[in-house]
Amino acid sequence: MSTSDNSILGLKMPTDPRWVDLASISLEEILTDHAFCEQKAATQCISLIQRYPDKPELVNALSPIVTEEWGHFRMVWAEMKKHGFSLGKQRKDDYVNLLLQNEPKNIPGDKKLLHKLMICALIEARSCERFRLLSENLEDEGLRKFYYKFMISEAGHYRLFIDLANTYYPEEEVKVAWQQWLKTEERVLQELAPRGDRMH
Repeated sequence: MSTSDNSILGLKMPTDPRWVDLASISLEEILTDHAFCEQKAATQCISLIQRYPDKPELVNALSPIVTEEWGHFRMVWAEMKKHGFSLGKQRKDDYVNLLLQNEPKNIPGDKKLLHKLMICALIEARSCERFRLLSENLEDEGLRKFYYKFMISEAGHYRLFIDLANTYYPEEEVKVAWQQWLKTEERVLQELAPRGDRMH
C-alpha cells in the first residue's frame, strides 16, 4: 500500500516535510509519544464500547481493536528497549485536543456517535500518513520496516471507523460529516507548528 497520495485517505493537507526530519533526530521522543498514542487509542475504543453497549456491531468491531492497540503499545515499548530508550512522561496531544474542541455541541444524542467515529477515523488516517513518512525516510532499516507495519494497520483502522459510521448513519450523511472534519483538521494543522517529538 502507498499513501503518498493523500487522496487515498482523503486528507486535505500533507504533513509538513520538516516533521519527518525533526522526528528522525528525536527518535526517543517520537517513540515515547507513539507509545502513549497507542495507549490512548485503546482507551478510546474502551470508552466507545462503554458508552454504546447497545450497538453490537460497534462492540464486536472495537473489542479486538482494544487488544490490538495495547499490543501496539507493547511493540513500541519493545522497540524502545532495543534502542536503549526510556519511556518518558505522557505528553499533551495538541492535535487531538484541538480536534475534540471542534466536536459539535448541542446536537441530538443519536448524532454524537457519528462525530466521535469521524474523529477516530481522522486520527487513524493522519497516523497512517505519518507512519508512511517514517517508513520511507528513517535511516534505520529496522525502524522503516517497523513503521511500515504500523502504516498498514492504521489504514485498516481508519477504514473500520468509516465503515462503522456507515453502519449507523446514511452514507451521504457520513460523506458530508467526513468532508467537514477534513476541513477542520486542515485548519487545526495550520495552527500547529511541526514538532519532531510528537506523532501528531
